[in-house]
Amino acid sequence: MKKLIVPTGYMGSGSSAITDLLSEYKDVSNEFKSYEYVFLHCPNGLFDLEDQLLVGNNAIKSDYAIREFEGQMKSLYDKKFWWVGNYKKIIGPEFINYTNEFINNITEFKIDGYWYTHEEPNLKMIIKLILRKPFKMLFKSKLFNKKILKYNDGMKLSYIKSDEFYNYSKEYINKVINLASKGKENIIFDQLLLPFNLFRVDKYFGNELKVIVVERDPRDLFLVNKYSWRAKNVPIPIPIEVNEFCKFYRNMRESEKPTNSNKVLRIKLEDLIYKYADTVKKVQEFVGFTNKEHVNPKTRFNPEVSIKNTQLFNSSAKYKKEIEVIEKELKEYLYNFPYKLENKIENSIIIGD
Repeated sequence: MKKLIVPTGYMGSGSSAITDLLSEYKDVSNEFKSYEYVFLHCPNGLFDLEDQLLVGNNAIKSDYAIREFEGQMKSLYDKKFWWVGNYKKIIGPEFINYTNEFINNITEFKIDGYWYTHEEPNLKMIIKLILRKPFKMLFKSKLFNKKILKYNDGMKLSYIKSDEFYNYSKEYINKVINLASKGKENIIFDQLLLPFNLFRVDKYFGNELKVIVVERDPRDLFLVNKYSWRAKNVPIPIPIEVNEFCKFYRNMRESEKPTNSNKVLRIKLEDLIYKYADTVKKVQEFVGFTNKEHVNPKTRFNPEVSIKNTQLFNSSAKYKKEIEVIEKELKEYLYNFPYKLENKIENSIIIGD
């Protein structure tokens, strides 16, 4: 594999523009279009497992963390109608084998025992107790005294050293990426990473990784989510009351740990539209492509079309009060547009993260 390209952003910020742009280049694979690969950063994904095992770990915590990771990966693998799932098809049947191999590698001790996390009641355990009770009363046999537990295979414990964890993790990630790549040289993995975990990238990836973070003027983001995407039943989880939105947006952006990794490029969606040639050149040089490889320009990402998603805040006086709040509270995140447009929200196009 030559390049692992990861477009990412801040929910509705337009990172799919990068997915579309780079899909116009020769020998770039994007088989499943805007499908989002979440196994690293999803709840109980690999990064959560890292935090659990390497920060404040203990025996019970490691067993719980490994099992939660295992369960989440099985869900991503098995659930074909879950929009982030169906890994059996999207990535390949071997995904679950690689996951099990990784779990075995990071599990240092297997104890024939249980602790309170194994005793937490669930519906399956309660049903077993109910069904067993009459037999226990009738036969009064020790055969029916065995503890009913959530797990019956003991405990999986680990105090793994950080360098071992990262080595096994890199091996696991490489196997999954190569499996999903299906022999292609350059592959786009949309949302494989989020801006909030880019401080980790040098521990997991080599120079094949190229992450492009896209941000967008919060005025347009607020309006299109509140007045268009919600009506179309495709909202993103951000507040629609403007003061709450400003607080949310600032806290979200400030929660991000900085990184100086050369594997990461940040661009503005608006630059890709209003400064198309210069920004395409910047992206192209970062990824390591040439003009000759841009074989289908503007067939997937056309700035003349995408410009309809910008300056929506100028379209109507009814948004004025909300926009004034955003301009006051989030001024450092606003884009300095080169000229004024009055694009209508109803004419905007749904774009991804």
